Amino acid sequence: MLSFWEQESYIKADYIVVGGGITGLSTAIEIKEKRPSARVLVLERGLFPSGASTRNAGFACFGSLTELLVDRQAMGSERAFQLVEERWRGLQKLRQRLGDSRIGYHQWGGYELIREEERDCLEQIEAVNEWLHPLFRQPIFSERKEQLSVFGFSRQRVQTLIYNPLEGQVHTGQLMQALAACARAVGVEVLTGVQVERIEEEASGVAVVALDPARKSEVPFRAEKVAICTNAFARQFLPNLDLQPGRGQVLLTAPVADLPFRGTFHLEEGYYYFRNIGKRIMLGGGRNLDFKTETTTHISLNNSIQEALDRLLQEVILPGRPVAVEQRWAGIMAFGPVKEPVVHQQGNRIAVGVRLGGMGVAIGSRLAERLAALLLIG
Repeated sequence: MLSFWEQESYIKADYIVVGGGITGLSTAIEIKEKRPSARVLVLERGLFPSGASTRNAGFACFGSLTELLVDRQAMGSERAFQLVEERWRGLQKLRQRLGDSRIGYHQWGGYELIREEERDCLEQIEAVNEWLHPLFRQPIFSERKEQLSVFGFSRQRVQTLIYNPLEGQVHTGQLMQALAACARAVGVEVLTGVQVERIEEEASGVAVVALDPARKSEVPFRAEKVAICTNAFARQFLPNLDLQPGRGQVLLTAPVADLPFRGTFHLEEGYYYFRNIGKRIMLGGGRNLDFKTETTTHISLNNSIQEALDRLLQEVILPGRPVAVEQRWAGIMAFGPVKEPVVHQQGNRIAVGVRLGGMGVAIGSRLAERLAALLLIG
């Protein structure tokens, strides 16, 4: 049972965005900037975003060399190029909207660790640079074998390094706080702790039915149009969506004295990744070791993957240098048969923007732009 005040001031909006992560907040901002008089409401089920927006490793990247080679083979050169462009343009939009200092952005460059089984990729560096030249107007990838001794990686496990000067990193917490502040500044309203149960399109609008845990009753929010930005959790509302959840495991070390590197690092086609945070190392990945178990929306730890991350840290990244691990966590991403996101109209009043393929920091802002455009038609 709702009061008059609740019905008048809380549950009615022109646009409702379900999901308060990077894509959801960015979509709400896009709508509000283009329709300042509209009431735009974001509903987020958690106290913090529930997927990966506050649980990722903070990479501002668009793909390592081996990852892009796999993408070209799977998607074709044109579609793979468009995906790289979307990631790069998305990063630029995010930085322009929020400012580098507010999101802890540093462009220290990125490296890929190349093992013996991947050395064939060195022969394709020039071709990939030519392929990407229309976008970047400069060579992107180059071999930097001399940095191996500087960084101290295992020479038995790592044959060489490939450098990308345009890679950066962000402070994920600062980024999300800045994005939320931007949303509030333009007049977007955000409600957290709202568990949406179902979304029903009707002739006169859309009913977004949520559960009120305090009153143990349903609350029927209503809007003219709705955006679904719940990424891996979107199949709750659209069970036929072509996506699968993917859990990402992460650990953070204690400070490392005289840490010999900074920047972002990838290996094994991007399935593993690490970076510095000050003097600490954040290391994540390993989903490829157990795809079946990691195709889940449960935010818990897989001990076998955590053990693999520990070995990678001790045997490859800091061989012979013991370091304590202070934190471990997981986040939930969404993947599909190809890495392109899903952005489309669902009926006349609902649009969906999901399946970011673990690249939400890079692609979320551009996806939001497209999603808002769909909702603002008519």
